[in-house]
Amino acid sequence: MNTLTKMALGLMGQLHAQPASGESLTVVALPPAQTTGGLPLMEALRQRHSAREFRPDALTPQQLSDLLWAACGLNRDDLGGRTAPSAMNAQEVDLYVALPQGLYLYEPKAQALRLVLAEDVRRVTGYQDFVDTAPLDLIFVADHSRMKIVPAAMRTSYASVAAGAMAQNIYLYCASVGLSTVVRAWFDRQALTQAMGLTPDQQLLLTQTVGWPKA
Repeated sequence: MNTLTKMALGLMGQLHAQPASGESLTVVALPPAQTTGGLPLMEALRQRHSAREFRPDALTPQQLSDLLWAACGLNRDDLGGRTAPSAMNAQEVDLYVALPQGLYLYEPKAQALRLVLAEDVRRVTGYQDFVDTAPLDLIFVADHSRMKIVPAAMRTSYASVAAGAMAQNIYLYCASVGLSTVVRAWFDRQALTQAMGLTPDQQLLLTQTVGWPKA
């Protein structure tokens, strides 16, 4: 679906998710993340870039596991520490994974995906046409109910910093393994909030598309 059509549907309140394709498993147990190997950090930084053309080929379970762990997985089990920083360890940013099979929430402690919605919400995650067919779109959502000790005026700022760190982790992972990605803030917030069934305490921050380069 092209950009103008999405914008028009959004204005009419008609930009909706599509039926899921494939089996929408309630829980998807991911293999343990492979936390060694990959490109040296400086080389990954040199190759980090945004791309907007993707093949529809799905990532393997191992690649998906590694990607999500890089974003915000547990790297210090004894402390519950993550690969991305969070002010006062609030861990207020949840990472949702929009797949053809449905919308899932990444659970770092279990290294698993939990089904939130058995619908394909990819096309609602951005105005660009490539989000409709890329293998996965990530959605960063801040839960302000976990930030009670942070002044209300600062919560969006704190959460945005955490989401930015997670997005950069994803960029570096993609650069290291040859995937393409682009972080995005241009989407219909009302349509996506409704499609995901978010509560008033939840705030959409960013979306990010990941897939194999088309060329």
